[in-house]
Amino acid sequence: MNEIYLLAIEAAAPVPIETLRTTFASDEVRFVPEAEGGGFSIHAEGTRVEVRFDAGTLPGGLRKDLLTGSEESRQLLGRAQGFYRISVEPGTGPQPTVPVFEALWCARTLMEHAPGVLADLTAHKLHDVADVVEITELDFDIRDHVNLHAVEAIEGDTPLWVHSHGMEKFGSRDLEIFHLGEDDLLPAETFLHELCTDLAFGQGPEPRTMVGTSEGQAFMLVPSEEARTNLLGVPLETFEGHEALFLSVVSPLGRHNTAELLRPYRERFIPEPEDRTDALRREAQALMPAFLARFHRKGLMEPLTFLARAPFETHPEGETVVEKLWLEVVAWEEGTLVGKLVDGAVHTTEWRKGAHVEVDAEQVNALAISREGRTLDEEEMRALLNAERPM
Repeated sequence: MNEIYLLAIEAAAPVPIETLRTTFASDEVRFVPEAEGGGFSIHAEGTRVEVRFDAGTLPGGLRKDLLTGSEESRQLLGRAQGFYRISVEPGTGPQPTVPVFEALWCARTLMEHAPGVLADLTAHKLHDVADVVEITELDFDIRDHVNLHAVEAIEGDTPLWVHSHGMEKFGSRDLEIFHLGEDDLLPAETFLHELCTDLAFGQGPEPRTMVGTSEGQAFMLVPSEEARTNLLGVPLETFEGHEALFLSVVSPLGRHNTAELLRPYRERFIPEPEDRTDALRREAQALMPAFLARFHRKGLMEPLTFLARAPFETHPEGETVVEKLWLEVVAWEEGTLVGKLVDGAVHTTEWRKGAHVEVDAEQVNALAISREGRTLDEEEMRALLNAERPM
């Protein structure tokens, strides 16, 4: 069993076992209390979650130098007097995410009875109760479960070593990639998040096997103890505090030159020209009445999906960044589009994929319609919207 979460609560005593027995009571869950100490185990979905309770000072295992989370969460961690230590066997159950989510549901249930903050010991992240609720209810977002760190390993134009923390709770090694520049950070983050997601669901590539990205570029994953043998100029002290074994992203020839691999990901971060944004916004506003009228006439079994794009603020590292996000429209309420996000924000998890949102119709800057999963081009969409207009 690996300890993956630490729930820090303000109370020095555990929640009464009988209270928890009642809360966890379910046909799908078997609750087994310890003989003493306030601990218990949960058996569900072919997995086992073990929970132990300690009182007193903060247990070891949490890298405070790497810790991320809100200031409120940090303060709560500092005030905590009781600690639930949550362990699972990584990689058990139908697929690797199952034990992780059973542990999260266990933590969420405990937080209903005792205010606290959840520390991910593998990713060095803090989650308040609102985070845990969103993580367990919304679409899976790997950024809730891993942290990416960039370390300046050498001198020059491409000095950065970027690596993940948090994959061990899915029964996988963490990932790493070398020789990146500052301009490579966002593309590398997107690429590594895609790869971590595949690994978390047990669908990642086998080591030493050439595979392709979603954009068609080839690469391999090689165990770090092998891949680092041809890594020149990186002092050994760079890896102090990172003694765990990684999977290194390398070229098909085993080299650490990944510039071509990240090229398509860089293109995703090229800003949309302002004149293009203005043109799309004007067209969206002009088509809005017909778009909404057709949305209201949509048949129950008709394979049409109505999409709108609008600006959403995110705050990476305290800065304000506006991202254009698409939502699937599910309702129209007095000038407001109600829907759920098709994709989450790029820079933070403030706006997660699947989150329900409300957008003022005047803020919409693009519209789209898809039929059976294929997005209609501009002419097709305009023809569809105009087809049923009265003469």
